[in-house]
Order: sequence, then C-alpha cells, then structure tokens
Amino acid sequence: MNDNYISCQEENGSINISEDVIYSLVRTTISEVEGVAGVANTAGGELAELIGLKTIAKGVRVQLNDNQAVVDVIITVYYGYSIMKVAQDVQERVAEVVHETTGFEKPMVNVHVSGLAFDK
Repeated sequence: MNDNYISCQEENGSINISEDVIYSLVRTTISEVEGVAGVANTAGGELAELIGLKTIAKGVRVQLNDNQAVVDVIITVYYGYSIMKVAQDVQERVAEVVHETTGFEKPMVNVHVSGLAFDK
C-alpha cells in the first residue's frame, strides 16, 4: 500500500485522502468505459517517465496542484473503437468521479493511450 496522501487544509483542520483510494476509484471508473481494454501495465518507460509515474504497473498518477486534482492515466483501447472517443469518455468519467468523491473542482485528466488490444 502507498503511504502518500493528498491533503487539503480546511478552516476546521485538514482532510487527507490516501492516493490509493483515488487510484482505486480511477481504475474502477476506467474499467467501466466502453472500448477500454485496460489500464496499461506495460507502458513504455519513456511515457511513464514523461508523466512522472514511479511505478509503471499502476498506470495512474494523481497529484494536487493549487487545490486542483491532476490525474494522468495510461490506457489501452480495443481495436475498432475510436481512440479519441474512448479517451474523451475516460477523461469525462474520471473527472466526474474525482469531483464527486473528493470535491475537487474541475479535476484535470490527462489520458495517454499506449496501445491497442485485439480480440483473440
């Protein structure tokens, strides 16, 4: 488990949300979007380094910048689906879920498509 927390200072004290909670929410949300084959577990090292992922296996990074949540996800898309449409759907759903569950206004969601998945 990860010991990192996203913290917000409120008038009455601080609120700390484990990054693992947000990872779980994001991964579950992504899995429910039609056309998504999965969160990429084997993204290229350059892509993971570019977006600052410490571990490629998670495929999700969450940061808090000036009270705005910034989420980076690496996904694979099923062949035959519009990559842009699937990525936009992921972007919208993840932003909605992060906002609804954490209260962060207008989360920024960056979707990185690392490959296609073909049916066997």
